[in-house]
Amino acid sequence: QVQLAESGGGLVQAGGSLSLSCAVSGGIVSGSRVGWFRQAPEKEREFVAVMTWNGGSKVYADSVKGRFNIARGNARTAYLQMTSLKPEDTAVYYCAFDRSLILWKTEDKYEYWGQGTQVTVSS
Repeated sequence: QVQLAESGGGLVQAGGSLSLSCAVSGGIVSGSRVGWFRQAPEKEREFVAVMTWNGGSKVYADSVKGRFNIARGNARTAYLQMTSLKPEDTAVYYCAFDRSLILWKTEDKYEYWGQGTQVTVSS
């Protein structure tokens, strides 16, 4: 059974940076993809970024392109490096995982989810 655990959220001023991590336990990670989604208050959860687990292919939402970077750390940890943060980036950020190399942007294509970590950007 695959389990995901996010960490690294917090409070940051606009223009600042944060790095979120997603630790994957259980299951095989090769041949898989890992994505990040976020949900702001009173809004639907939205796609942020996705990559193949080997880091070879990446896709970003237009709203974060050029500011966020999805990357792999050690064998079972993925990161979302966020820079030039804006108040509109405030949300609960979720890590998602699935055993496929298709870089889906829709949440229904992901079987495994973390519990979420809060990111708050003050103006």
